[in-house]
Amino acid sequence: MNKGSEKMTDELRQLAEMPEEQIDQSDAPEIADWSAAERGRFYRPRKKQVTLRLDADLLAWFQAQGKGYQTRINAALRKFVEEQHKAV
Repeated sequence: MNKGSEKMTDELRQLAEMPEEQIDQSDAPEIADWSAAERGRFYRPRKKQVTLRLDADLLAWFQAQGKGYQTRINAALRKFVEEQHKAV
């Protein structure tokens, strides 16, 4: 751990030990209206490299769509899984 991260860790520990009323939150305005919030907007699942056997025609179709075919395959699988969860 470098000195910068040690300092941050010390500051965070000290902050965690402080009572709520002693923490200056004047530069962090409270957002009261969460109606427009989007759950999971910034969530990005970790990717894991795997070897996967696909039918040649399916792979050719996704590749024919251009760059990003692996991302499109992932999106199609995710959509399928989400639809399965809804059906249960």
